[in-house]
Amino acid sequence: MALVGSYVALSKPLAATFPVLLLAWLRFGIGGVAMAHWLRKPPGEPPLTRQTRGLLFLESFLGNFLFTLCMISGVKLTTAVSAGVIMAAIPAAVAVLSWLFLRERVAPRVWAGVACAVIGIGLLSLSKNELPTHASPALAAENAHSLAWLGNLLLVGAVLCEASYAVIGKKLTGALGPRRISALINLWGFALSTPFGLWLAWRFDFGAVGAGTWVLLVVYALAACMWTVWLWMTGLRSVPAAQAGVFTVLLPVSAALVGVLALGERVGGAQLLAFAVALAGVLLATLPARAAPRVNAR
Repeated sequence: MALVGSYVALSKPLAATFPVLLLAWLRFGIGGVAMAHWLRKPPGEPPLTRQTRGLLFLESFLGNFLFTLCMISGVKLTTAVSAGVIMAAIPAAVAVLSWLFLRERVAPRVWAGVACAVIGIGLLSLSKNELPTHASPALAAENAHSLAWLGNLLLVGAVLCEASYAVIGKKLTGALGPRRISALINLWGFALSTPFGLWLAWRFDFGAVGAGTWVLLVVYALAACMWTVWLWMTGLRSVPAAQAGVFTVLLPVSAALVGVLALGERVGGAQLLAFAVALAGVLLATLPARAAPRVNAR
């Protein structure tokens, strides 16, 4: 999750260079080359059932394809710090979806955590200082604020996609190994983005892209498609989905830190308040409940 938060922020300069769908296609293509040897069915693994194939498609469509589009487009229209605040809603969203689809018990305070996450996002969106860092001086403040609203809305969509990714991934780990899951969902992502990627690549000037941007693209692709997916799926094999949501707190924290330290973004008072409220929701939703005192029998 710390790696995910880092590439959420670092995708901002990449989104300024490549069209979003072209960037997604390049990402899945690089990841596919790196994970080609993971596609082979290991000995002893049962054949893919119709349900498993459907879950693999949904995992890729929601967690890879739509998440990439919403996340990159959202970060492009707002700031990496704002993305961190909104992504703080992921643990609560994972807990709610785990209750709906995996029948995991959700404590009442999780619902309070959901409310805090929504309030934090609302405070962020209503902040008049919430403007994209790349907005030009000629752009009216009112129009820039509208773009920030759209960016925030796309990031909320990314939160829902990421939460679905965690819940579906938990079901997949019962049938497939982490490496094969990573490779198969990346292959679906490449297939979904190929029509758009080919059309955009035909008109794109690749010669204008600097060497540093290409290096950043390769690191981003490997982190997004290979390293983080394998780590996440390996962890989900032995951790309940709702408990795994605890660790997504590292996503908004690392995204905000990268935005401030690497991208030179500034944190305003409204953003700090929104971040604090959202993280309070994280604590409410994810801290383990205190065990009931044990009564000794005589």
